[in-house]
Amino acid sequence: MRTPAPAPDRRRLGRPRVLVVEDDDTIGRHLESGLRSNDYAPTWSRTGAGALAESARSSYDVLLLDLGLPDVDGLDVARTLRARFPELLIVILTARTDDIDVIAGLDAGADDYLVKPFSLTVLLARLRAHLRRRAIADPPQEPIRLGDLVVDITARRCTLHEDEIPLRPKEFELLAVLARNVGAAVSRETLMAEVWDENWFGSTKTLDVTMAGLRRRLTDTASRPSRTPRITTLRGHGYRLEPP
Repeated sequence: MRTPAPAPDRRRLGRPRVLVVEDDDTIGRHLESGLRSNDYAPTWSRTGAGALAESARSSYDVLLLDLGLPDVDGLDVARTLRARFPELLIVILTARTDDIDVIAGLDAGADDYLVKPFSLTVLLARLRAHLRRRAIADPPQEPIRLGDLVVDITARRCTLHEDEIPLRPKEFELLAVLARNVGAAVSRETLMAEVWDENWFGSTKTLDVTMAGLRRRLTDTASRPSRTPRITTLRGHGYRLEPP
């Protein structure tokens, strides 16, 4: 298996690289043209197999992914590329509007989704929000130790019983916010603003799906529950990380 290429430094390259996976010619041309004219560097693939091959040749900052591809299910592409590139920003473009489809997309590793037909202006605003947050460098911080759980915000690493937990980017950011406020109630609005953006355009369902994934990873790794912090849901408000 080919080793994935390292993620590019956007500050050095200037133009975020976007892999567009869309089999509709009209939408594909519209996205390619709109992205290029707004200082992105797009590459357009019409199939899932083509996208996987392209991602092995070059590194990308963003994946814009249609689910209804002619050769493979877009969810399989999302899962594969999320596993290969944990820091890749994945935005799903879909005509599927049912809650179960949206949740499946987010659970497959997507950071965001847009329902077709969508506005290019809204898509560009979402990309700016995501990339702006990723470009902010936190000053060095001491790791947060909570029983057997260690959250190293500077290294973006989380360990439990000294075993590293492979968290997705948004799962780690959620845990970091909760760990910084351990024992305190954190509202949904605060979590959305801190982890996504104060100008978030999407549904807060994204928060629930990401939180469920974080809980599963903590639970699956915990061999000593009494030494592992747990996340409490505060109905109508938000969440709280309970110290062990």
